[in-house]
Amino acid sequence: MMNLLPQKLISLAGALKKPLYAVGGVCRDFLAGLTPAGRRDWDICSPESAGEVAAAAEELGFSVTAVYKNTGTVRLTCEGEDYEFTTFRTDKYVRGVHSPAEVFFTEDIRLDALRRDFKCNAVYYDIRTQKFVDPLGGIAEIESRTISTVSDANKVFGEDGLRLVRLCRIAAQTGFTPTEECIEGAIANCALIDDIAAERVWEELNAILHADIKYGVAQAQYEGLKLLKKIGVLARILPELALGDGMEQRKDFHAHDVLEHSLRCAAYAPPEIRLAALLHDVGKPYCKINFGRFARHEDEGARIAEDICRRLRVSKRQTELTCTLVRLHMYDLSGEASENKVRKFIVAHLDVLDKLLLLKQADFSACKDDLSTAPCVVKWQKIYAKMIDEGVPLTKKQLAVRGDDLINAGISPVQTAKTLDFLLGECAIGNVRNQKDALIRFALARRIQG
Repeated sequence: MMNLLPQKLISLAGALKKPLYAVGGVCRDFLAGLTPAGRRDWDICSPESAGEVAAAAEELGFSVTAVYKNTGTVRLTCEGEDYEFTTFRTDKYVRGVHSPAEVFFTEDIRLDALRRDFKCNAVYYDIRTQKFVDPLGGIAEIESRTISTVSDANKVFGEDGLRLVRLCRIAAQTGFTPTEECIEGAIANCALIDDIAAERVWEELNAILHADIKYGVAQAQYEGLKLLKKIGVLARILPELALGDGMEQRKDFHAHDVLEHSLRCAAYAPPEIRLAALLHDVGKPYCKINFGRFARHEDEGARIAEDICRRLRVSKRQTELTCTLVRLHMYDLSGEASENKVRKFIVAHLDVLDKLLLLKQADFSACKDDLSTAPCVVKWQKIYAKMIDEGVPLTKKQLAVRGDDLINAGISPVQTAKTLDFLLGECAIGNVRNQKDALIRFALARRIQG
């Protein structure tokens, strides 16, 4: 364990009068043999006061970025590592309120452990003595790969609704299995997720969608989503999606209902498009309930996905990508679109083409758990490769004509952008050569024809 600790942290432990402990994820990971991708989360604690720790840290060259004396919290940075220190304490909560209503500082490590969430996160490492301290039996749970709450599950989840999604995220990332009591406590308190700020919910949901990356646990994102569903949280944070639970689809195309298909699509999708994969069919339940069929669900889905992203405070960039992919994912699903139509589609949506093909593949695989290449993807990749071999301009920048050229030829300035898009599409299908004079003549002829 000492080999994991930054030297500056060891020095800080030596500078304090009272013991300094590493706690939480870093201890759990070490004992479980898990190596996180990227930087570690350094949670440290001590009976020492926030003021004493902040002062000692500054003397050693740490930057103190925040001090919250009411909760005994100090945030530190040093040599590229971030640390969060908390003084030993016990908390008193008001049901449904994420932050503690009262905080009482203590010298008792067991009381500090009991204010945490899960036993696997309540194992301490005394940096000075180089020994683990295990007040609640967390080491045994880490060894058995299980998750249980530090005290009565109903009480633990009743204190803080954020623990509901933390449970799903930690279980997914580590591959640990929650105990039945833990599950029952989460189910009994699932409504408390409604009281958590949307940004915090999205942060945890996003971590679940990328849970396999943390420790390399295969299909971790799927297991996390399934646990969200099991404890009743998925239906509260994504009610539009949860409406698909039990909603059957055509058996010749699908082996799963709408919700299960969506969860499996996220499981088969690469990290960069998992939100779109999860929401790609979110319009199906709406269309089925309101219109009696799934037709045009991609349009309703894009609208609903935008509502969801806005509600969860998803970034503008990710929202736009997600909604675009949801709206486009059904195009040529049957593979019946002509080559010319696909060519025009490719140049019109080149900026999302790679991600759209990834979504189409995940969607195909999620239908019947078929990992072969989707026929639509095979078709489009061949057409795209053919366009490149032919030297087809794929962007307006690759056209041999510019907006000024069109204006000088008599095209209205307000029509230049649309005209360039039109020319790009016509070049894609071979109706006009990518030469300046030919493009201008073609544009003028098109304008004359209306």
